[in-house]
Amino acid sequence: MTTLHLRPTQFVDTPAAHPDGGVARLAGGMLWFAAYEVIEQGTKRTVPVAEIATLGDRAVAIHARVTAPRPPLILGARVLRFDQPVVAGILNVTPDSFSDGGTLQDDPEAAAAAGVAMAAAGAALIDLGGESTRPGAPLVWEGDEAKRVAPVAERLLRAGTLVSIDTRKSAVMEAALALGPVIVNDVSALLWDDRAAGIAAAAGAPVILMHSPDPKRGPHGGDGYADVLTEVYDWLEARIYAVVAAGVDRAKIMIDPGIGFGKTLADNLALLNGLALFHGLGCPIMLGASRKRLIGALSNEAPVGERLGGSVALALKGADAGVQLLRVHDVAETVQALRVWRGLRDRALVG
Repeated sequence: MTTLHLRPTQFVDTPAAHPDGGVARLAGGMLWFAAYEVIEQGTKRTVPVAEIATLGDRAVAIHARVTAPRPPLILGARVLRFDQPVVAGILNVTPDSFSDGGTLQDDPEAAAAAGVAMAAAGAALIDLGGESTRPGAPLVWEGDEAKRVAPVAERLLRAGTLVSIDTRKSAVMEAALALGPVIVNDVSALLWDDRAAGIAAAAGAPVILMHSPDPKRGPHGGDGYADVLTEVYDWLEARIYAVVAAGVDRAKIMIDPGIGFGKTLADNLALLNGLALFHGLGCPIMLGASRKRLIGALSNEAPVGERLGGSVALALKGADAGVQLLRVHDVAETVQALRVWRGLRDRALVG
């Protein structure tokens, strides 16, 4: 059982004011940190980056993963880079989408146009889904789901847009992958469908593995946590090893802690406050907190359509923790916030 975890902490504006070895760069990105919170056997303590070797081989290995640059993904003629936070725009073609009311379900042209508009507004990736994963949503037959997403994916790819397919089903993955280079974004981390990992591996497709407590039961099961942060980390670490063993290139794996999936408000807040821990997995991190229930819970039960401010706040929280990919509904507003964030970081780095 894993007993040691490292969360980067004590972030600094610039490495220039620190001695060599006194700070480390986070995942080859724009953030630098001076220490780790060491979580071990139920205890926590802070250890300077310069003293990481004193913690043993596992700590040294985690530190190497934390600091290693994340290689870009090459998808046909397009490149997805991870050296700064970027936006994935959410595009749902479902009749019961909580974000758009299902208005795009039966109109592939309009759906694709909405995706292209998000790309024009600054989204690096369009995350296309044909089945709702909200609590209580009905299961969609894979043939119907494929019919929803394939015509939209085809149009997006033809327009030169990077696409990820948000699905648990191997048949839907196959339909999308047959159209061109796409990313598989699976809320079950390739566990719900026994064929999924093999299909992703055979296609050489990048994958996003999201945590949920019991993927075979659905994304919102689970029985609670003793320590949600380390338990989600350990679960994702095990899934990475399993998916690599199934033939997926580790350099093509991204992870998602699954905010809102089988987790209480307290669990979600613990994950958001501890996001930097997940850099120890050595993979780019996706954060999907846009318009989630936790925003309503913290803001007088604001309805879905009135959660923009909270969504942007959580996106910036992710950026401050080094998250590389932010999955959002409100692309233009989030991109603007990130541009201001980037300007502040650039200025801080030069002193």
